[in-house]
Amino acid sequence: MANETQPSLSPPRERVIAAFMALLAEQPIERIDLAEIAKRAEVSLADLRGEFSTTLSILAAHMKEIDRTVLRGGAGDMAQEPARERLFDVLMRRLETHAPHREAVRSLLRSATRNPPLAVALNGLAVQSQQWMLAAADISASGPKGMVRAQGLALLYASVLRTWLDDTDPGLARTMAALDSALARGQRWSSMLDDLLSVPSRLCPTRTRRRPRRDDAGEETVAA
Repeated sequence: MANETQPSLSPPRERVIAAFMALLAEQPIERIDLAEIAKRAEVSLADLRGEFSTTLSILAAHMKEIDRTVLRGGAGDMAQEPARERLFDVLMRRLETHAPHREAVRSLLRSATRNPPLAVALNGLAVQSQQWMLAAADISASGPKGMVRAQGLALLYASVLRTWLDDTDPGLARTMAALDSALARGQRWSSMLDDLLSVPSRLCPTRTRRRPRRDDAGEETVAA
């Protein structure tokens, strides 16, 4: 008789994230209790605490895994395409990765509309993720301009998510149209930002700091 081996359970960290996302699809994040997560994931509270500190840290881990899945997808044959097309491809891959968690995303967005501190925290996580999405599209996300770009993309993506949540078409036609339109607006805004940041310095009044000097009597005067 052949030996039958039981399939091993997934690591506790993965089970916790999966349990949290399942609970999030059923109820608002504000009502999800750590003990409830541990029970659903079949881990002890001690093991849960060893991996995560809060429900938001679990969500951050989930978003990091979404980032990694998109980044592993690579750019394929998009390398020679314009930046807007590359970004469109990256964000559509991200939306497809969200597919198993549609109701959890719906629940989270609903909670964010009535909980400003949660909205601020989610925005911080979203900006981090969008920095990686920009990198995946070979678009700079460094420096102050990059941070502004990532913030704008986070807001753009959140607006497209609301269309995606109710898009029942397997081809996501409405979602693609919404994303294309949003990226067109974002491109115009980014061009305007480029123009503003490239204003010649001669148009900006500057004030020269003058070094004090001493006259023959030892009194301080301002150098002309």
